[in-house]
Amino acid sequence: MEKIVAACGLVCSGCFAYKATIKNDDVLRAKTAEFWSTIYGANIKTEDINCAGCLTDGIKFNHCLECEIRKCCLEKGYENCAYCPDYSCEMLDGLLTNIAEARIVLDEIKASL
Repeated sequence: MEKIVAACGLVCSGCFAYKATIKNDDVLRAKTAEFWSTIYGANIKTEDINCAGCLTDGIKFNHCLECEIRKCCLEKGYENCAYCPDYSCEMLDGLLTNIAEARIVLDEIKASL
């Protein structure tokens, strides 16, 4: 499977919502909705678990549609934040503080440019 990286450095192709969408797997959708509802303290429904990837065409998970990092990256026309001359900005740093894996992905991409 091709590695798809979100604007923020999360790996879309490793995300449960992405996998459930690509495989059209309702069992995985239900498990993901239950798990995310628990860890995020939200009411996420099975039918909410659909996403074709942050910067790709197609359906998005609700949060992805509202994500300011995604919006900024799209407006600037970058593949992801590693391509931005302002990497790593204040908006992104808040997320990367909590998700070290995303910073590693973006740092690797930035180093390869």
